[in-house]
Amino acid sequence: MIYSFKGHIPVIHESSFVHPLAAVTGNVIIGKNCYIGPGAAIRGDWGEIILEDGVNVQENCTVHMFPGKSIVLKEGAHVGHGAVIHGANLGRNCLIGMNSVIMDDAEIGDECIIGAMSFVKAEEKFPKRQLIVGNPAKAIKDISDDMIAWKTAGTRLYQQLPTDCHESLKEVEPLREIPKNRPVQEDFYKTLQDFRKK
Repeated sequence: MIYSFKGHIPVIHESSFVHPLAAVTGNVIIGKNCYIGPGAAIRGDWGEIILEDGVNVQENCTVHMFPGKSIVLKEGAHVGHGAVIHGANLGRNCLIGMNSVIMDDAEIGDECIIGAMSFVKAEEKFPKRQLIVGNPAKAIKDISDDMIAWKTAGTRLYQQLPTDCHESLKEVEPLREIPKNRPVQEDFYKTLQDFRKK
């Protein structure tokens, strides 16, 4: 659902997809080919939130900040299921792992990967291409070219997802039994471990 707040109406490019069970409120700008999953809350009630082109904010994520702040999720930023971004800025083509928390005024550099369930303290700053894990989160190594290639391929799936949702997502009544011609899911993206074995 899309909500205005104190005169601010979200601006969302027509190529992007906001799931009907997500909430986008107030001073929010969403660029091209962005995907906002069900249960996500992007609250621009106290400040400005900018999602550049190709950003995805997955199921049950929260993006918010303290009053008067402006934050940017740069092009291709990938926010995994259940993550919280509170007043932090995300670099281009970074990956925020599932259930991670990124706190106020933190700066995540371009092409960084934050491991699942990590906690990035307020005002932490990480340069580009770092693998960051833990609670509190620490950079443990540089990101390799193959890790970035894998991450970028995954993000491309989410950048295609808005078009797929506009074309085929619809509310339906469930079937009561499994049809004989039920389609088989395609195996089109590998885990990082499988990707490295190629």
